[in-house]
Amino acid sequence: MAFYEHTFVGKQDLSDKEIDNLVSKYSDIIKKSGKILKTEKWGLLNLATKIKRNRKGIFIHFKFEGKNKIVKDIEKKLSIENGIIRYLTVKYNKLDLNKEYFNFKKKNKFYEKR
Repeated sequence: MAFYEHTFVGKQDLSDKEIDNLVSKYSDIIKKSGKILKTEKWGLLNLATKIKRNRKGIFIHFKFEGKNKIVKDIEKKLSIENGIIRYLTVKYNKLDLNKEYFNFKKKNKFYEKR
């Protein structure tokens, strides 16, 4: 089994209930033959460029362990999902579970207000 990080971006007008449904739907797919190590909801963030007429998106990030078959299944279902703008899956040999991508401003002195 390999380690993966999977991030998908939902449309900005999705409700909290719809987001929770998406998270549980794809969590169940992963749990069938893999193991979820961490799930992060990054929230509503600005996009660098417009994607399908959207300037913002809701980001959800999974860290999991599983087989290549899970990734293919998830990406196949995400490609036809109406509420999803983009998705990306990255394979790793080893995952860092302590790293949180959106908490770096608190720890880094460079970003503190002067």
